[in-house]
Amino acid sequence: MLILLNKPFGVLPQFTDNSANPRPTLGDYVAVKGVYPAGRLDMDSEGLMLLTDDGRLQARIADPKHKMEKTYLVQVEGVPEDDQLALLRNGVTLKDGPTRPAGAEVIAPPDLWPRDPPIRERKSVPDSWLRLTLREGRNRQVRRMTAAVGLPTLRLVRWQVGIWSVDGLAPGAWREVQAR
Repeated sequence: MLILLNKPFGVLPQFTDNSANPRPTLGDYVAVKGVYPAGRLDMDSEGLMLLTDDGRLQARIADPKHKMEKTYLVQVEGVPEDDQLALLRNGVTLKDGPTRPAGAEVIAPPDLWPRDPPIRERKSVPDSWLRLTLREGRNRQVRRMTAAVGLPTLRLVRWQVGIWSVDGLAPGAWREVQAR
């Protein structure tokens, strides 16, 4: 079984929260027993999460050695210069070492669902949208990469993992698909 979920902003990427002040979790959206996330997506990021009951599939999706592409739509503060895009494309040196080369391009603002809460707009600071495609998955990697080149992330939406996309799924909605 493979489930595609459009994880909303502010939802923990796990099924339970044992903190003193429980936060929304995947369990608030997917009431299917025995499925687990294949990879993670930070609480303050939104978009595609894959859930499966197949351990081998979970490992194939999440393990960086398989280099499964992950595509993100990223709203950044500022207007990207050619040298900033070249850094993203060639690999950025982070505290935990250099990243692999990534696909990076400026795109028109995508037609996405409204985020709740909305992004704080600053009239004096322009923003732009990027499409970033990675073949690795470090902790908060997209945010750290854009910050390292001087383009702080304002909104981060994982759009696609491998052949699976969040296209057509509203925030909190999910569908079961065939794992190919």
